[in-house]
Amino acid sequence: MRIVIAGGGTGGHLFPALAVAEVLRERGHELLIFISEKEIDALATRDRGEFRFEKLPGIGMPKLFSPAIFGFLKRFNEGLAPCRRIYREFKPDAVLGMGGFTSTAPILAGKLAKIPTFVHESNAIPGKANRLNAKMVDIVLLGFAECAQFFPKSRCEVTGTPIRKTLMNRVDREKAFAAFGLQPGKKTLLVMGGSQGAHGINEAVINALPDLKKAGLQIIHLCGRQDEQEVIAGYQRENFPAYVAAFHHHMEEAYSIADCAITRSGAASLAELAHFAIPSVLIPYPHAAENHQALNAEIFDRAGAGVVLTESETTGENLARKVCWMLEDPSRLRQMSESLLKLAPQDAASRVAGVIVNYKK
Repeated sequence: MRIVIAGGGTGGHLFPALAVAEVLRERGHELLIFISEKEIDALATRDRGEFRFEKLPGIGMPKLFSPAIFGFLKRFNEGLAPCRRIYREFKPDAVLGMGGFTSTAPILAGKLAKIPTFVHESNAIPGKANRLNAKMVDIVLLGFAECAQFFPKSRCEVTGTPIRKTLMNRVDREKAFAAFGLQPGKKTLLVMGGSQGAHGINEAVINALPDLKKAGLQIIHLCGRQDEQEVIAGYQRENFPAYVAAFHHHMEEAYSIADCAITRSGAASLAELAHFAIPSVLIPYPHAAENHQALNAEIFDRAGAGVVLTESETTGENLARKVCWMLEDPSRLRQMSESLLKLAPQDAASRVAGVIVNYKK
């Protein structure tokens, strides 16, 4: 089969898209992947020469009666026209959207061409794009069963959120510690704010360093490009053992040695943390569409698989207290890890691929 996958603009859309593409390619299918023009997409796909990528304009939908709606429609049409042109050449058998408005034009083009169309919603509550996309597709695929209630008129299947093949297995711990220049066996905290970093988390962690230092920790801090120099300077001031980078291409190395994490609660990050059973302090992005990160975090909190701090509560003192609370009791940490494994997606990429390949009207 020839299959189009559309997913870009954030790591939460792009990385699950790549995970499904990997499975489909292994099964002998031909892939075309639409991504956005954002830097994160270029960065994450630069070494993925096995796939054909096409860029589409990145757009977000304004309020319906806002003057900005005209600009949105113009940009949307600029994305739809190349989709239809590419489809005439590529002749796809199916189209999968992974969320966001990068998916909408490819899905609509597929619908107009009478091709089977699918959308995947990773979060506990859908954003505006997938509420619209769901009205055009044959099947809505879900990361969380709790999300089905938002698509009462759609055919839904719960697949979990796909994880890239490289992230499925742990790597050798000594090699992973060496990759980060950190000390083997020392308690290690992973800090990540999503694919583009999180200024609020970066600032709070730097403020928490004096208290975290007393706990004898070392840190892997992925801070995004905007705050990189400021975060490096913060660790240098405290003489704190850490690896700081804007982004890391081989997250399986970080996940293999992290004892706990501080993170946003995007669905893709949560799926990866659950797979590696890493207890976390979850700080939902307060401006996420439909407040979906808060609802994602709530599911993990209820299951005893993470602890939640709101952005307004996230001071250096509170953050250090939560991290130390997790680490000071090995049995608590173990129970949280066991709860995480129960939430971990099982072969989600294969499930998504199976739904597409085996679909019949």
